Formats: sequence, structure tokens, C-alpha cells
Amino acid sequence: MRGVCVRILLTGVNGQVGWELQRTLAPLGEVVAADRSVLDLADTASIRRSVAAMAPDLIVNPAAYTAVDKAESEPELAHAINAVAPGELAACGIPLVHFSTDYVFDGRKAGAYTEDDMPNPLGVYGASKLAGEQAVLHSGAPHLILRTSWVYGLRGRNFLLTMQRLARERDTLAVVDDQFGAPTWSRLIAEATALVIARWLDRPDQTATSGIYHLSCGGHTSWHGFTTAILAQLAGTDTKLARLTAIPTSGYPTPAARPANSQLDCDKLAARFGVRLPDWETALALCLEQNIPQST
Repeated sequence: MRGVCVRILLTGVNGQVGWELQRTLAPLGEVVAADRSVLDLADTASIRRSVAAMAPDLIVNPAAYTAVDKAESEPELAHAINAVAPGELAACGIPLVHFSTDYVFDGRKAGAYTEDDMPNPLGVYGASKLAGEQAVLHSGAPHLILRTSWVYGLRGRNFLLTMQRLARERDTLAVVDDQFGAPTWSRLIAEATALVIARWLDRPDQTATSGIYHLSCGGHTSWHGFTTAILAQLAGTDTKLARLTAIPTSGYPTPAARPANSQLDCDKLAARFGVRLPDWETALALCLEQNIPQST
């Protein structure tokens, strides 16, 4: 590898993945960290002008509208941020790394989804993310679209921190046990992304390996199984924890439907770039070794 030294525009720096990417991308060059005050992806008319002023060599876009249920009542805003904005970023003609989601699938497949499987989102959020993928794909700009799943981290609002808090506050916890996927630590996503980018930019023709790739931890579990693993870690330090019970999806109705199967096949990323994340249990154990905040 010759190594790279580029000016990187990073969006969504206050999000789970964006926060971690600030550190992992630093060895690749200068990171221009853009929060909403610097680059508002909801203001799609200003995106190209803002990017031109920053003059990056690479754009990394983990920013997204991620409120899955709220998106059902805010479809225009979700579409602006998740669909129109990625297209505007790609239209700048600068190599783009864009993040997407397992929610572009309907979850009806029996096994893990590959990049060649036909998307069929169940809700506004998934549909807006799929539209963003398509805008990037059709832009002609060199690109990597990285789909990930069930992202959690050490900061912000996510399933891990919420379950830790609720386990201490409540007597019982009822968690869905018929939706399956791979919980994926945001730090590992950021570390893998930096490695993939370094190898991608080191190649003479980025368009040759442009496309969609799946990036999530290995294995799979249910939300109930994920919670069981989280509570097992807390059991060693907390004397009183909520009693965990399993419920079907029908027992926890939400405005947006979720795919029953979110498993992603990550063989393509491993074959093209030599990068594969560990299984979700190993990743969770690594995460829980850190000094995790006690509230969200």
C-alpha cells in the first residue's frame, strides 16, 4: 500500500458512527468534521455550494435521519436527508463513502441478504435510505455504499445504553424475540471503514470497485438475545436487575414495520478489501470492556 493523504469531509460527526470516524480517519489525512451547523443536509439546495467551499478530496457520509418510527409522520424530512442529500453529495463528483441500512430489505428471506438481493423496504425510513443508495449509484461518482445493521455505541441514544438504563429502572423488561440481525458496534464500523477507504484510495481506479457492500458483525441474534447478553454483563455489578421476558413483534406495535430478518452477508467486502468484522458476541464483549456511560 502506497498510503493516502487526503482532505476528508466527514458529515454527521455527532452521530454514533460519525463520532468514531473522526478518530479512525485521522491517519488518512485532514478530517473536516462537519456537524449540522456547518453542513445541513436538510437544506439540500446549499449542499453543493458548501462542499465546494470545503474542497475535499473525499466525502464520508454517515449522517442520516434515523428516527425509524418518526419518519412515518415526517416523510419529507427523512427523504430530504436520506435520499436527496446523498445524491447532492455524489453530484459533486468527489469520491463518496455513504452509509446505508439493513432496513432496505423486507426481512422475508430465510438466510443472510447479499448485495444482489432485491430491496423492498417496509417503511419510510428504509425507503428513503434505498432512494439515497440509488441516487449515489446513478451519480457516476466513485463511491462505496456500506450497509450496516443494529448499530450501537458508547454514546448517544442506542439499544445498548437504553437496555442498561431500563434494566436498572424497571422490574420487568419485555423484548421482541422474533426479529433477527447482527448487533454491530459503531467503533468497529469506523475502524473497518477507515481500512477499506485506505485500500480503496490506494487503487488506481476507484470506480472499478465502486458499489454496495455489507458491513456488519457476524452471526445473528434477536433483540431479546441481545438484551440477554447485555444483562449478563450487568449481573456481575448490579444486585437488582429487571426480569427479562420475550414477546413477539405483535406484542410491541410500532408506527413503522421492522424486517424480521436483518442478517447481512458480508463476504463481498471480505473478498474485495480483506475486511471482516468479528461475530456480534465478541464485539459486544469488547465494547462492554470499555467504561460505558450509565445513562442515555
